[in-house]
Amino acid sequence: MSSKSIMVVDDTRSMRKMVAAVLTGAGYEVSEAGDGIEALALAQTRQFDLVVTDHNMPRMDGVTLVRELRQLPDYDTVALIVLSTEVDPVLKQKGREAGATGWMAKPFDPQRMLDIVAKFI
Repeated sequence: MSSKSIMVVDDTRSMRKMVAAVLTGAGYEVSEAGDGIEALALAQTRQFDLVVTDHNMPRMDGVTLVRELRQLPDYDTVALIVLSTEVDPVLKQKGREAGATGWMAKPFDPQRMLDIVAKFI
């Protein structure tokens, strides 16, 4: 069985590397993008099984990225998880309306992340 692929989107390199390390360690194939624009371009070239995105990013925020990904034919059923320091219920609601599958708080707990990913992949 081929490993499942995950795209990790975060403008903070250290955070991206941390999330990628946790997921790679669990056997997932991980691609990284530095912001929503980069992520969208990457998503148009291939389909990922799951996307984990930060919300607060320059150029395109996470909720906008989720909305844009949902417009792509290959991404209507892909799990899209927002990982953010933002815990505002209004923002979470916007995320859900945009099509986010779930919302995780930063700093993240690696085991919790793996549990969530395993649930959706």
